[in-house]
Amino acid sequence: MHPNSPLRSLALLAVLVAPLAAQSTDPRVTAWLTDAAGNYARLYQTDAAKSAGTASTTWSRGSGTQSSPAYAGVTQVQYSGDWVYLRSTGLGYHVMGPWYGDAAHTQNFPNFPANTNVLYRIPRNPTVPTTKTLTGLGAIGYGVDGVAFFDSRDAYSYVNASATDATPVNGLRGDGVWNRDAYVNEAMTFDPAFAHQAGAQYHYHANTPALRYLLDDNITYNSATRTYAEKSTAPTKHSPLLGFMADGYPVYGPYGFASANNASSGVRRMVSGFVKRDGSNGTANLSTTGRTSLPAWAQRAQGRTTLTAAQSGPAVNATYVLGHYIEDYDYLGDLGQKQGTDFDLDEYNGRFCVTPEFPNGTYAYFIAIETDGTPKFPYIIGRSYYGNPSGGSVTSISETVAEYDRGAPAAAITLTGTASGNGVALQWNSAEGATYKVESSSDNSSFTTLSSTVTSGGATTTYTAAATANYYRVSLTAIATYDTNATVGTPVGTTATLHYTGTGSSATGPTNGSSTTSTTTTTAPTTTTPTTTTSGTSTASASSGGGGGGAPSDWFAALAATLLVLRARRR
Repeated sequence: MHPNSPLRSLALLAVLVAPLAAQSTDPRVTAWLTDAAGNYARLYQTDAAKSAGTASTTWSRGSGTQSSPAYAGVTQVQYSGDWVYLRSTGLGYHVMGPWYGDAAHTQNFPNFPANTNVLYRIPRNPTVPTTKTLTGLGAIGYGVDGVAFFDSRDAYSYVNASATDATPVNGLRGDGVWNRDAYVNEAMTFDPAFAHQAGAQYHYHANTPALRYLLDDNITYNSATRTYAEKSTAPTKHSPLLGFMADGYPVYGPYGFASANNASSGVRRMVSGFVKRDGSNGTANLSTTGRTSLPAWAQRAQGRTTLTAAQSGPAVNATYVLGHYIEDYDYLGDLGQKQGTDFDLDEYNGRFCVTPEFPNGTYAYFIAIETDGTPKFPYIIGRSYYGNPSGGSVTSISETVAEYDRGAPAAAITLTGTASGNGVALQWNSAEGATYKVESSSDNSSFTTLSSTVTSGGATTTYTAAATANYYRVSLTAIATYDTNATVGTPVGTTATLHYTGTGSSATGPTNGSSTTSTTTTTAPTTTTPTTTTSGTSTASASSGGGGGGAPSDWFAALAATLLVLRARRR
């Protein structure tokens, strides 16, 4: 690896941020990827832009407008004894897009995503109710990258009286009996990360390959085509924690321990408990019977056991293929088969098991996929939550909380120094668009400016001092205009001082606008104002390259390498 490569720089950054103080060992607090923050959110507007690697940091289409750059992902994590509070822009760390409305990519998807100024809380002490709650439309949880999870539906259903599906075009909503499967009906609108937006809210419905790649979960990334694929080799480790649902239970990738309560049993793909109603496994054959009955799980969810003629669905054909509706699937547990023997995941798409983050056991949801990575129903979660979904979006925090971590642009600076010839290579986590001043001192009192114009390299910045000194100081002195929604603190004035001992020293400075790196206490309610997005034509300022422009071609791979090192050090 070249000594000045972005990959090496980001890997070294992981060494810096690993020792951050942890007031809590609860994964609901510690799992969020603030370590990946520092870069602007980016997207490819078109296939041509994706092929060229030309990513945009500002854009406008339909409901989604970014007139100034927004920082990607998680911007703050706070917690109390009962809750974790997540702040996020809702925009992925990966380069998002492009999106089209048809498989031929001739029709633009109507909206781009935008900063949705997320403040979402998750219960730290989940409870399991006797009566389950159905998942709703919109965010039902969040990935550790700050991107929303949605359920398996696309918000539309069949209209028996009109003998057609409701769609965004015909203005119908549907009967709510035969509900369209989002992956089957909308996959052509997903970007390579298997995500798209509702209005301006970027979200996942199914398998999350970009997030999984970022977390080293048996995914490959093709830097030429800028696409993701499941590895052909068998997994060698348990899938990483991908996020949490509103009920407080974790979501994992597709690979768990072979024996639910034995961490030494090897790993394998978790088998969904759902199958198509094609006459096999004891299911009804909808191609023969027609869509005249609901599976047992849907009867429980909808509160009806039989259907009238006016509630039946369309015949299975080329237009309404088997799997077009979520009610086209049966749960094996309702057909006499046994969880843990015949399949792994229950009707909520989870199981009770041990995991690396919960060695004493927890209920956990798992991403459901086929062996080749194709999403498999019910994808992330079944039609109901396993636990009580007491979490959700809030507009303010009205209790005393502590700050566990903060992302860009006002994150605490963690500064390290390593010998480089006769000088010292300094490196720190940084915010894209920022300018830094670097100083040195022999006594930590009187400082000499080495450079006042160090431009951010993105999530990490490096400066080599020509001579050795006892102390080095880095200060953020200026920052380009950015979207302040979902961000906290004041970036300008953030500083860190390093006592260099010649053995690879590191130091972390305080955050600007809080008392310490990760122990801020908020006694007054903290309020957020939802982002208002503006309709507009498809315009954007596109740029490519390093620093304040577009992401270099190996940027996302480098970020993934950083997190791989970091996760290994935190375990």
